[in-house]
Amino acid sequence: MLDPWLAGPRAERVDARATLARWSDATGLDLVRLGTTASADEIKDTSVTQPLLVAAALLSYQQLAAALDDAALPADAPTAGHSVGELAAAAIAGSLGADAAVELAAVRGREMAAACALENTGMSALLGGRPEQVLDRLAELGLDPANRNGAGQVVAAGPVDALERLAAEPPERARVIPLSVAGAFHTRFMAPAEEALRGHADKLDFADPTRPLLSNADGTEVTEGAELRKRLVAQVTLPVRWDLCMARLRELGVTAVVELAPGGTLAGLVKRELKGTKTVALKTPEDLDAAVELVSGHVAGRAS
Repeated sequence: MLDPWLAGPRAERVDARATLARWSDATGLDLVRLGTTASADEIKDTSVTQPLLVAAALLSYQQLAAALDDAALPADAPTAGHSVGELAAAAIAGSLGADAAVELAAVRGREMAAACALENTGMSALLGGRPEQVLDRLAELGLDPANRNGAGQVVAAGPVDALERLAAEPPERARVIPLSVAGAFHTRFMAPAEEALRGHADKLDFADPTRPLLSNADGTEVTEGAELRKRLVAQVTLPVRWDLCMARLRELGVTAVVELAPGGTLAGLVKRELKGTKTVALKTPEDLDAAVELVSGHVAGRAS
């Protein structure tokens, strides 16, 4: 997962391996091994997955920023992250240090994994169907719309038996796909994790963001560090409103999006929801040149 971001001249330029070793010390996890040679089963553990995802996003961002040189990202370019990706977005927006973001992701993952062990819950994606009918069906079954991702995609979360009934009798024209996750993220079932996360987040310094940061809660821009801390903690029990984040990107006139590693899912949603928006997904360092070209062209276009 992290191998590509730890090798080559670009990784050496930002000392990526030393950075990841420092994050390993901070989290108590061997992120170097887990991100390079660990088995798929090991990294599926949410206590491992979450810090790895934030580490991947920040390693790719560091190499993108170094590759851009003078063609830097505009100061008013917004940043946003989906679920745990919002921690990486907070670091990129200048509110939280990168080290603290990875450390917080490890606490978040550990506590959410512990909460998942308390009850038999899960998540399923619903593709298609009429939005109001989908939401009504979830309410009937006592399920929560944990992610409202736009582009006709909603993720249901709650008790496994209710998810099984949803799969047996889905809303009209909707397809149900069970997800391989530990439990019902972004629902009331994560309340114990929220309390534990709050205790850790209260020890961290959150500065006011230096670039626009869109909140998962409602797509609005968060301008104060104290408010961001509250939202990142509450996020584990609240639905992710990625649909509202994309709506805000449209309002801001965003015409180009770079998705950080591991990359691909959000760029796909943007393509379907924000027609005509150019996207680059940083899956490996081989994608950096395309991202630099996209950003540089955008900056040049604004200057002219």
